[in-house]
Amino acid sequence: MEKLLQTILEPMLEHPEDLEITSEETKYNISYKVSVHSEDVGRVIGKRGRVIKAIRIIMSNTNHESSKKVFVDVD
Repeated sequence: MEKLLQTILEPMLEHPEDLEITSEETKYNISYKVSVHSEDVGRVIGKRGRVIKAIRIIMSNTNHESSKKVFVDVD
């Protein structure tokens, strides 16, 4: 799923080389922490958080194999 997140994010970034994704998995959830260049934070979050909300929905819906909750945070 980390690869999917990278595939979604890279085309929208001005500085894709600065994209870093780390994940942490626990018994009940999977957390992804996304670090991007400071100029790209607004692009990833979007107006009123619409872009990051859509990304979170996509990531949650593609996790159908597992009942774990998925979190995506932008740093």
